[in-house]
Amino acid sequence: MSNEPSYQANLKQALLAGAMAGTAVDTALFPLDTIKTRLQSQAGFIASGGFRGVYSGLLTAVIGSAPNASLFFVSYEATKRLLGASVDPKHSHFVHMAAASFGEIIACTVRVPTEVIKQRMQTKQFTATSDAVKHVIRTEGILGFYRGFLSTVAREIPFTCIQFPLYEYFKRQYAIHKNRRIEPYEAALWGSLAGGVAAAITTPLDVCKTRIMLLQKKHLAPENIGIVSTFKRIVAEEGPRVLLAGIGPRVMWISIGGSIFLGVYEKAVKTLVQLRMLEDRR
Repeated sequence: MSNEPSYQANLKQALLAGAMAGTAVDTALFPLDTIKTRLQSQAGFIASGGFRGVYSGLLTAVIGSAPNASLFFVSYEATKRLLGASVDPKHSHFVHMAAASFGEIIACTVRVPTEVIKQRMQTKQFTATSDAVKHVIRTEGILGFYRGFLSTVAREIPFTCIQFPLYEYFKRQYAIHKNRRIEPYEAALWGSLAGGVAAAITTPLDVCKTRIMLLQKKHLAPENIGIVSTFKRIVAEEGPRVLLAGIGPRVMWISIGGSIFLGVYEKAVKTLVQLRMLEDRR
């Protein structure tokens, strides 16, 4: 029997590894995410809670992290395999960009509702997950959970189009340099670098996404909803520097998170492949 795992097994590995990696990151680095969100809030850092209660909304993040990460990696691996079979290897960066973008769009079906509730709790709009959920349903309906969906996609696609081609490029060049497969801890370091670069570049989009998600129905006006109008309003009312609010915690969070996320993912995939190979030999 072949030692090479089947395509279905690869998808299962992506599912399990993605869930493990996502939960590990969201739990370990949640305080940094809270600080970043409060810095980006229009109410201001102190009014949104400052350094107090930095674990507000953690339960929501943990509930959403496993399915969110699993959806991304399953979609990413499936699309990469599908496109990779028909694209010249020298253009593989386009495959990684397309696969990562598709993965992010699919993952956003879970990520956005999680973010809406989590960020409103992080900024002290609510103290209990159930209260936040009931308020959204009562005042905005089911679609309220998808406030900021397009702005999240508009942030995630540029982010992944920078992060994943960089990550795959770093891994490939390092493996060529070392003339061996890259180890999980090495993948973690390259994931950290790629994530940090992507995080810094896309911070203005993240600020706009946060502002849109934190809006409640009573504060809504048509000009406040879109990412372009939000971008213009922030620049006009608060100045362009506000578009970089939270860049320090965001870069730190995603750099460390990228290290954990991709390192755990690579380690989990390696372990699952080894276990399957042992099973195939029996």
